[in-house]
Amino acid sequence: MLDLRDDPSVIEQYDAYHEAVWPEVLEALRASGIIDMTIWRRETRLVMLIETKPDFSFDKLVAGPDAHPRVTEWNAVMASFQQPLPNASTKEWQPAKLAFNMQAQLKSA
Repeated sequence: MLDLRDDPSVIEQYDAYHEAVWPEVLEALRASGIIDMTIWRRETRLVMLIETKPDFSFDKLVAGPDAHPRVTEWNAVMASFQQPLPNASTKEWQPAKLAFNMQAQLKSA
């Protein structure tokens, strides 16, 4: 989960960027082990669901010195739109605790 800054122009820009994510960013996501990613937005709150390969690690998503310059640029632009969730120390994506999964409960029944 993550929050955007509460500014209509920021939210409009964020949505516009995500209508056509840069190809270098899409390739970096795929190379990190992400199979699929979906982001929902309700006002300023963002929720991301990712499907990954078994060996996926969030550390692979951090743009390091070997990252494509466009990925580094994308991350900087996105960071300018974000603000920390309440009680979070950074304005990065924060994990959420799974509260319910219907398929898991059906399998164990």
